Amino acid sequence: MSNHRIFSTPFAGVYPHYVQKAERKNRTQAEVDQIICWLTGYTPEQLHRQIEQRKDFRTFFAEAPAMNPNRLLIKGVVCGVRVEQVEDPLMREIRYLDKLIDELAKGKPMEKILRTPDSETQPPGGAQQTGSRETRKTRHQPSKATTRTKNRPGA
Repeated sequence: MSNHRIFSTPFAGVYPHYVQKAERKNRTQAEVDQIICWLTGYTPEQLHRQIEQRKDFRTFFAEAPAMNPNRLLIKGVVCGVRVEQVEDPLMREIRYLDKLIDELAKGKPMEKILRTPDSETQPPGGAQQTGSRETRKTRHQPSKATTRTKNRPGA
């Protein structure tokens, strides 16, 4: 395992930046806490105890009660790197957290940020989705081959 500088940085030193980033975009500290608790399994009280004790990132994630298995559904780019391709396990967990905070700051609804296996296929409210956006756009349009056949004389 590499020994990146962020690993020994106190989580308490970065946490206020997560909150500030969210608050600049009219989101709340409570939402930041909800994301962190969802990811790590900490209760709000345990989270704030970790912050008060100034645990570093390595310890913060090592002592996490239960990393959410649905974190593996987090995809995308943070700092120019795809989070799902980060090789170091601890750095990947940190990047997952960064990605979730970015999504919060971009205005994404909490239901989408806090991934569940069904959130990728079902809209809020539980109604089944009939396909991806691209599929729905093209579903009712005839293919070019069909159009050419219909417009051909004698067809």
